[in-house]
Amino acid sequence: MAQDYDSPRNKDEDEESLQALGKSAQSSSSDIDDDENAIAEDYELPGADLSNEDSSVTVIPMQGDEFICSQCFLVKHRSQLAYMDEDGQPVCEECAA
Repeated sequence: MAQDYDSPRNKDEDEESLQALGKSAQSSSSDIDDDENAIAEDYELPGADLSNEDSSVTVIPMQGDEFICSQCFLVKHRSQLAYMDEDGQPVCEECAA
């Protein structure tokens, strides 16, 4: 539907639309949970004591086709081996660049 933006505006339509916006804003603000304690439970603070927590990560030992880069100390696949340094330590392609 085309609208003529040059025509004079009707004040009743403007007031009705403002009232509708006000009602929708009030209903959306009531949907938000304002309980700060419930929100804070989802976050872990740095340095928190997690000694009684169990880890949910499974650690897989280094495979035969992997190496530890002597520069960045990350486990990489053999296909990412750039060269061996003077001491015989492997260096990955990212660190060699």
